[in-house]
Amino acid sequence: MEEVSNYLDSGFLVDVIYLDFQTAFDKVPHRRLILKLCAHGIGGNILQKIENWLSDRKQRVVLNGQYSDWRCVFSGVPQGSVLGPLLFVVYILMTDECIASKILKFADDTKVYHIVNSTKDCEIL
Repeated sequence: MEEVSNYLDSGFLVDVIYLDFQTAFDKVPHRRLILKLCAHGIGGNILQKIENWLSDRKQRVVLNGQYSDWRCVFSGVPQGSVLGPLLFVVYILMTDECIASKILKFADDTKVYHIVNSTKDCEIL
């Protein structure tokens, strides 16, 4: 954010979008994640092990001692695992390629910013 502060100190207008991907861990579709891993050159036994690790997962809800039925899980990277955050980073890595503005990332927080000199600059962001 130092770069943004420097722009502001120099009299530039800067628009910033703050994104928090905290709950996005739960939304990563397994099939799309596997395709992105392939696109990054991950294959063979490693890809097969990751695919096996993600497949056939089930979950249920417990509330006041009452249990729901088990349901299949087709999205989300397992939290609390070592591999989960790494898979999430790989999943969102390619999103940067389609953004024309500057991006700052730290963990699951992302800031997208652009210097604003015209209405067109606002549209770019």
